[in-house]
Amino acid sequence: MNALFEDAGKFLAGRVLSEAESSMQVELDSGKRVKVKAAHVLLKFDKPAPAVLIAEGQRLAEEIDLDLAWEFAPEGEFGFADLARDYFDAGAGTSHQAAALFRLFGAPHYFRRMGRGQFRKAPEEIVKAALLAIEKKAQLAAQIEGWAAELVAGRCPQPVREQLYKILFKPDKNAPEYKAVVDAAKKAQRAPLDLLVAAGAIDSPYQFHWRRFLFEQFPKGAGFPASLVAPEIRDELPLAEGVRAFSIDDSATTEIDDALSVQGLGSGTIVFGVHIAAPALAIQPDSAIDKVARDRFSTVYMPGWKLTMLPDEVVQSYTLQEGRDCPAVSLYVTMDEATLELKSTETKLERVPIVANLRHDRLDAVVTEAALSGEAPADFDFAPELAFGWRLARHLKAQREVVRGKPENFNRPDYNFRLQDADGQSPSAPPDGRETVVISERRRGAPLDTIVAEAMILANNTWGGWLAELGVPGIYRSQASMAPGVKVRMSTKALPHAGMGVAHYTWATSPLRRYVDLVNQWQIIACARHGRTAALAAHFKPKDTALFAIISGFDAAYSAYNGFQNGIERYWTLRWLQQNGVTELDCAAMKDGLVRADTLPLVLRAVGADGLPRGARVRVRLGEPDLLTLEIGGSVIARLDDPTRADDDAVIEDEAEEGAEAAATGLALAIDVADADTPAATDGAAPAA
Repeated sequence: MNALFEDAGKFLAGRVLSEAESSMQVELDSGKRVKVKAAHVLLKFDKPAPAVLIAEGQRLAEEIDLDLAWEFAPEGEFGFADLARDYFDAGAGTSHQAAALFRLFGAPHYFRRMGRGQFRKAPEEIVKAALLAIEKKAQLAAQIEGWAAELVAGRCPQPVREQLYKILFKPDKNAPEYKAVVDAAKKAQRAPLDLLVAAGAIDSPYQFHWRRFLFEQFPKGAGFPASLVAPEIRDELPLAEGVRAFSIDDSATTEIDDALSVQGLGSGTIVFGVHIAAPALAIQPDSAIDKVARDRFSTVYMPGWKLTMLPDEVVQSYTLQEGRDCPAVSLYVTMDEATLELKSTETKLERVPIVANLRHDRLDAVVTEAALSGEAPADFDFAPELAFGWRLARHLKAQREVVRGKPENFNRPDYNFRLQDADGQSPSAPPDGRETVVISERRRGAPLDTIVAEAMILANNTWGGWLAELGVPGIYRSQASMAPGVKVRMSTKALPHAGMGVAHYTWATSPLRRYVDLVNQWQIIACARHGRTAALAAHFKPKDTALFAIISGFDAAYSAYNGFQNGIERYWTLRWLQQNGVTELDCAAMKDGLVRADTLPLVLRAVGADGLPRGARVRVRLGEPDLLTLEIGGSVIARLDDPTRADDDAVIEDEAEEGAEAAATGLALAIDVADADTPAATDGAAPAA
């Protein structure tokens, strides 16, 4: 005797070896013997053989019309044998009964399982809905198969193109577009990105990086609401007497946050002024403009373009434009002219006459150390003020370096990227990646940079201490030590910043382009208005959870923006290599087989660089750059220096910075990340797109 039984949703058949009241021993065709509960046995039969029954039952099951079977089935509960007799004939044999069982079991949308071998017809509306769903599923499967076939053939279906960045970076694995790409990649035996490139899904490498950034950081679009209007400053601000303020920025800078002034030259007592644009006097927390600024957190810079934190019409209402008396938060530092000993500080809310917007890209060549020190003619505006600013900046920097324990070394230059369209003009719209790029060096620590940077550090340090003294919470940047791996952190506590060499450090001098600075300016204004009772009047109170949320959001956004800026600068660097036909570069060895180009902001891996001492001078032959992955390789073809001599300058550089650079070059979109708290990258020297 043989038995057909169910085991974990599968139907098996075999020869019965022994039978008890509640179970039986069954030998399968494979020779395996299993113990089967009597309740699991659905059919007992002598003929045909078990394997033949299974095969014949499956064949006959495919011939059963489910719609017809559903019509024939009784209204109440019934067994599979009953359906077999109704559907085939009254004498339906074992094979027909097995066929009915298999067909009923495999059609849950037509028949509900009520028990072992027992079923009930599903209601008609349920059957119709299920059939409709099955049809849609079949159509979707056919659509996925069709899209996959197109991708394999080198064509990109429009739905896949529209979902490209979601598929690649934030995929919904149940989405048909995603499944089509996965299926096509398997069939074509290619990586998904390679497959999509071959299918023309990516318009250009530049658009790929740009649209990916917008997709990840600006999913609702990069535009501003049309209803935003810059609110007026209602305060009756006094006009700063005797002040002739000037700003120092790049020619393309529109968000002019800071300006300087010098009073009392030759009198023995100098009043040095740092004047910061004051949008916080007009923009109120939780207002529409504040929500936009908080949503963005910062201006995004890139070669040839920028996405500002605030709409341009709002920026222009508060920027320190020359020829205007601009509302400002001013810090006045009174000091001895001869010794530069600080005597007092004072913060004022006022209107400041902005006499000039100086542009360092036009002046760096003439405002030199020699001219500022009196060793060469100083034929430029504000020469006495700039000479004093240079003297003060060197003094402040020297004081900080004593605290740091070692000097700040700027052994490498900064780089300016300038894009030109076909007519040789700067693009007036977002670049498309086909522009000509001009890369020029700019020495870090140039006099104008240093003057502005040290003035901003002075203001941020002074205001940070003032907030702490009055018990008003602010957002600070701190670094416990300069040991490798110790990072700069943001918090609400006024802690030392070892890398800067100051006791406390805020960001409060760029409120038009950094949200943290706007927040701190609200707090500083409260201090200026209320003095010792400022903690009661300030918008943000001690231990305010909103400050911690701002810190978290700002850190994430600022890191993403910097990563994009570094990545897109790497793109333009690789484009420069292509446009100029450069195939070899002189480089300095780093760690782990990496080398740094001497005259470009480029770090790459070079065969033959492993084992070379840090700073070793080499000539590298370049491979073909990949503008999509931002990768380029090379190989060392010559050693340019004396292998027996070490490069002391290279060894002096911060180990922590080296580690950051080496790690960054391993990422497609992040290279050569400068410490955002070094003077060359602080408020006065931020990139101007």
